[in-house]
Amino acid sequence: MNTYRQHHIRQKAKALAILPIYLLTLFLFSCVDEEEFPDTAKGNFEALWKIIDEHYCFFDYKQHEYGLDWNNIYNIYKVRAREDADKYQLFEVLTDMLGELRDGHVNLYSSFDNGRYWNWHEDYPANFSDTLQRKYLGTDYRIASSMRYRILDDNIGYIYCGSFSNPIGDSGLNEILRYFAFCNGLIIDLRGNGGGNLTNAEQFAARFCNEKTLVGYIQHKTGKGHNDFSDMEPQYIEPSANLRWQKAVIILTNREVFSAANDFVKYMKCFPNVKTVGDKTGGGGGMPFTSSLPNGWTVRFSACPSYDKNRQQVEFGISPDYTVSLTNEDFLQGKDSLIEFARKLLAD
Repeated sequence: MNTYRQHHIRQKAKALAILPIYLLTLFLFSCVDEEEFPDTAKGNFEALWKIIDEHYCFFDYKQHEYGLDWNNIYNIYKVRAREDADKYQLFEVLTDMLGELRDGHVNLYSSFDNGRYWNWHEDYPANFSDTLQRKYLGTDYRIASSMRYRILDDNIGYIYCGSFSNPIGDSGLNEILRYFAFCNGLIIDLRGNGGGNLTNAEQFAARFCNEKTLVGYIQHKTGKGHNDFSDMEPQYIEPSANLRWQKAVIILTNREVFSAANDFVKYMKCFPNVKTVGDKTGGGGGMPFTSSLPNGWTVRFSACPSYDKNRQQVEFGISPDYTVSLTNEDFLQGKDSLIEFARKLLAD
């Protein structure tokens, strides 16, 4: 479910000139006067805690939301990082410590396991069924990159977008929108979309935009302090020069909508003809970066926070316009509650 968005910045190409400044800043803070730690259980623990302490971007927000105290986390977990711990025991301790951040973009990678925090979706109903989706898609649906699509029997277009990892390109998006040209509305089903390449999400969102639109803000870490950030920089979506959709759109969401997919929802909610239906998204509002421990393990962490157009955090998800759950009654009748609710909205 987790994605490597550190290679896909949120700015348009014309803004890329400023990126090297921030990357250089991050590099300097990462590489100048860094304390060397030994490849021992204690050394790896100290190195990991320090990396997160100096570069993680959500300390204040999460202290406010659920009382995160990173200094206290240090005191709790340093006792568990015993010098006689083997690599499996140490991996468990470090993964548990990172789990205190409650961040799906925080991972610990070793040769034998990937440490992760997935409670952001595992603690909630899926609100999605492969069995029901096959009923709606049938067998003659079209496929373009990560998108499966068809016209439903009430002349509503339906796209299932399960990932933003693979590019589709302008020609592919043109073909999809031409196919739906005479439909009364469009449903974009994002359920289960764990993210991918942010550029692909931006490219898709630009097909629903008719003017340059403010969609959010981003900050960059500028120092080692918990509050060392740049000013908020605005993010915009500009209308595609290619075919654009002008009719109503309903986006279906669940808790597994994360990272670049979470940002796509953030963008789309800025457009007047778009509504969201389902559950709150899973979040993932930080751009991740990576660093290494003395033993060679890699840690990924959120380093740059993003916000919606109202300067509100999206790290813990985005609430839908209409909260709808998949009911057992509908399931037994072969109906997807979210799709049916969206069809009714589009028919009104």
